[in-house]
Amino acid sequence: MANWLLKTEPSCFSWHDLVKQKSATWDGVANATALIHIRKMKKGDTAIIYHTGAERRAVGLAQITSNPYPDPKQNDPRLVVIDLKPKSPLPHPVPLDIIKADKAFQGWDLLRISRLSVVPTSDKMFQRLLDLAQTEHDP
Repeated sequence: MANWLLKTEPSCFSWHDLVKQKSATWDGVANATALIHIRKMKKGDTAIIYHTGAERRAVGLAQITSNPYPDPKQNDPRLVVIDLKPKSPLPHPVPLDIIKADKAFQGWDLLRISRLSVVPTSDKMFQRLLDLAQTEHDP
């Protein structure tokens, strides 16, 4: 199974919204590179939910519950979506500045292509993020 990072503006759709709804369709992605990544997702993959905007931190884990499919709200077969459900909050959110300071994340698209909303995450980076989530970080 693969790991991903999904970025969302918490004022539009947050980790807490996903938990409250118990499942959601990840839609609204129009960037060509992000759509390529969504097309590579598989049911059972894991996603880190990352809040953008003022928060800029990884906050929770979700499981992809469907393979990619055309967005039913759009009339464009290039626009695809996936379904997901919450798995667990991170014990402690991991702020972007902690990620930037850690050499384990060097070259990660989250840092290289900051506007990209769907980011593949290697097993090594995924595990490092989980390790960092075990420690409380100053806001």
